Amino acid sequence: MKRLLSVLSLVALVGLGLTSNLSFAEDMAAAATEVTTEVAAATVDAVAPAEVTPAEAAPAPVPNKGDTTWMIVATALVTLMAIPGLGLFYGGLVRQKNMLSVLMQTFVIFSLLGILWALYGYSVAFTAGNPFFGGFSKAFLAGVTPESIAATFSKGVYIPELIFVAFQLTFAAITPALIIGAFAERMKFSAVLAFMVLWFTFAYLPIAHMVWYWDGPDAITTAESLNTVLANAGWLWAKGALDFAGGTVVHINAGVAGLVACLVLGKRIGYGKEAMTPHSLTLTMVGVSLLWVGWFGFNAGSNLEANGYAALAFVNTMLATCAATLSWMFVEWFHKSKPSMLGGASGAVAGLVAITPACGFVGPMAAILIGLLVSPLCYIFVSKVKYMFNYDDALDVFGIHAVGGIFGALATGVFVNPALGGAGVVDYVANGVAAYDFGAQMTAQVWAVGTAVVVSATVSYIALKVVDLLIGLRVSEESEREGLDTTEHGERAYHM
Repeated sequence: MKRLLSVLSLVALVGLGLTSNLSFAEDMAAAATEVTTEVAAATVDAVAPAEVTPAEAAPAPVPNKGDTTWMIVATALVTLMAIPGLGLFYGGLVRQKNMLSVLMQTFVIFSLLGILWALYGYSVAFTAGNPFFGGFSKAFLAGVTPESIAATFSKGVYIPELIFVAFQLTFAAITPALIIGAFAERMKFSAVLAFMVLWFTFAYLPIAHMVWYWDGPDAITTAESLNTVLANAGWLWAKGALDFAGGTVVHINAGVAGLVACLVLGKRIGYGKEAMTPHSLTLTMVGVSLLWVGWFGFNAGSNLEANGYAALAFVNTMLATCAATLSWMFVEWFHKSKPSMLGGASGAVAGLVAITPACGFVGPMAAILIGLLVSPLCYIFVSKVKYMFNYDDALDVFGIHAVGGIFGALATGVFVNPALGGAGVVDYVANGVAAYDFGAQMTAQVWAVGTAVVVSATVSYIALKVVDLLIGLRVSEESEREGLDTTEHGERAYHM
């Protein structure tokens, strides 16, 4: 427990220390009065028009076929990230006797969470309720039809609601799957599934609602209407937090959960005494390449439209990942005298993570800088801090996803500034770009980071304890030594 408190203190230092001098009260006043909204706060259902007589009724908006096509492609790309991308990336990093267990966990988690998303997840995340979670008006996808539409970030522009549901499903399904890398090779399959149901329900859905829920751009016409939108929106969205594609919702959320899980379960048998090297860096390279390709759907698809902002997110994703790959390689080369394939892959993921919250807000040169800076930071955590605090984060979920996500979220608040080449945030009342306020924006980013850390850590700890009480978390020592492939699934990845 002492290690848990120590490391969580370290998380708070990384995420909150840089801007501890900012006033939260000042942020709350700014959120209520600043006439700004973000280009990239995630969308929600189209706002219902006010009641009018049939003669006054405006024609129903028609989704753009180009935007719809792009969103179908983006959704398929994010699915590629999870199955097979994440499975192969993680699978190659574990020992041979646990390869299939990682593939099975990734595959089944994606399937399970996809069903839960349709049953109640979409409704809780993306319908009106309160600032912290939505309601059940669209549980079981009630009212979601081929004719229903969802807002984008441009006034008068919509996509079919069904493709928005499917796109967000892929986010909800891949995020819990990221966590398994932290406790790989030692957790019961049944416990994994039970934990994911609880964590998805009480950590992912509230954070998604708080960060991404709002009434859509057509609801904003005047300063008064903006105040109404702010009152209806998710808590962090109303504060002005920027997260284009999931720095807080996905990466900090999953990374912190991974840290708590590996601390609660304890270290693998033989950790620090036996070699636990990756069994196939070839498969890891294939997996990270699929992640990189799929990430274009993840980031550029989060714009929900095929326009210049999608192009900006695409280019920034490419450049930040290239820069982070090179940065990690050179840091490792200097530190260990040899650059490794594992290091290159780790750098690529760090770059993808860090640019995720920023990709639609910052300029290309800022994206390169973010990529260059995030790799040394993550490298320190996976090569120094982890051993300093003696926790067994098997595949460095915390060191890359949480740390990279925290850095990316804070960097977004800095480089969104148009004076630094950023796109700024949209003022839907004035139909322009709002004035940049460093103090207010960074305070909002700190609120988002801190909230994600606290919610994920708290929910994860409680959920793990509940699962441990009901069915137990960890496999037996005999099963762990033999490998989860045979003891949990009765199969082997290789027959030699």
